[in-house]
Amino acid sequence: MIAILDYDAGNVRSVEKAVVHLGYDAIVTREPKEIAKADHVILPGVGAFRDAMEHLNKYQLVAVIHELVEKEIPFLGICLGLQVLFQSSEEAPGVKGLSLLDGHVFRFPSDSGQKIPHMGWNSLSLNGGRLFQNIPEESYAYFVHSYYLKADHPEIVKARCDYGLTFDASIEKGNLFACQFHPEKSGETGLMILKNFLEV
Repeated sequence: MIAILDYDAGNVRSVEKAVVHLGYDAIVTREPKEIAKADHVILPGVGAFRDAMEHLNKYQLVAVIHELVEKEIPFLGICLGLQVLFQSSEEAPGVKGLSLLDGHVFRFPSDSGQKIPHMGWNSLSLNGGRLFQNIPEESYAYFVHSYYLKADHPEIVKARCDYGLTFDASIEKGNLFACQFHPEKSGETGLMILKNFLEV
């Protein structure tokens, strides 16, 4: 069973649809008992960092997520679900992220010459990682975001993307994975990335 965490941050149904399309059973839930039964857990998300952390706390999911990661249950953060795994975001000064990983989230500079938000297809520069098995270098993925990750430890970064600057697009540490892009909206490449995660 694949648990997709519902904390009012949107995008859960498209992730559920992609997982089911790949032939897996999925449940959208915020119930700790249901989440604890899952073989894999996905934390999707679109929207604001502050709201996401408020909702994760409201639904008492912060401790649940930490327990899942400690138990090495395969866990995937998507878009905002990647950002909240880290310590902080310029979008929400003073709001603490889940701090499962060291790093911070920054706003794309307005003078970069690029449109903000970063919306559309961009190629990935890959650096190994289990999510990207059998994925060709420079494959394209779909992004929608105004803030980007800078991880403190480069060895966890498995994909980068260029958009006025080079930013960290995917990370892997143990069985904790995350993508700034949306695999569920990234065509066959995205489905393969999700399949690779679900086979961990």
